[in-house]
Amino acid sequence: MRAVDTNLLVRLLVRDDEAQAEAAEKAIGAGPALILPTVLLEAEWVLRSRYLLPRHRIAEGLATLMGQPEITVASSAAVARALAAYARKGDFADHLHLALAAEQGATAFATFDRALAALADEGPAVEVIG
Repeated sequence: MRAVDTNLLVRLLVRDDEAQAEAAEKAIGAGPALILPTVLLEAEWVLRSRYLLPRHRIAEGLATLMGQPEITVASSAAVARALAAYARKGDFADHLHLALAAEQGATAFATFDRALAALADEGPAVEVIG
């Protein structure tokens, strides 16, 4: 299995360089591909900040990639929960932090970020410090 980088995912989703998009398709289609949560986190940031895509398009595009048979996503259940929550509100990174913490059995998530507490629909309790 080969892990893939953010730039391949971005090329597949925005197709702003058709040659690279085709190369990315070939690379991922050549065998099992692994996508790490950190790669998805970076991809969301690039799609939001550089390409100015709205959250629903980002969430939809990343979820579509996750559903491809040749793709395995590390911590896929947590990532899927984070993407679903992100599609509705909040910051993808915050949702991913909470979902991965829950996956690892954390019962609380300590932060200085008061806005993060509003996102904790499920998963560990958010403890605002200070």
